[in-house]
Amino acid sequence: MAKLNLRPLDDRVVVQPCEAEETTAGGIVLPDSAKEKPQRGTVVAVGPGRLLDSGNRGEMTVSIGDTVIYGKYGGSDIEVDGQEMKILREGDILAKLL
Repeated sequence: MAKLNLRPLDDRVVVQPCEAEETTAGGIVLPDSAKEKPQRGTVVAVGPGRLLDSGNRGEMTVSIGDTVIYGKYGGSDIEVDGQEMKILREGDILAKLL
């Protein structure tokens, strides 16, 4: 992926969603209207961390390149350079795949 001209603020993360499944486990091809929104994606940009009361920044637990799972309706959908992206707060991320 080319360099992203987007820098998230505070504890926000930019995620590129994975493609929606084209077929079911049984091999049935799904039409566009039946495809579910993906809840998995790759982190492409990370903010500096949440500003704490002490004036320091909290450490982020995800980094660029991590594959994460997020809530179905979490975050904001945006388009950057013709690609669909999602901006989430770090707290909206449910898990990091190892």
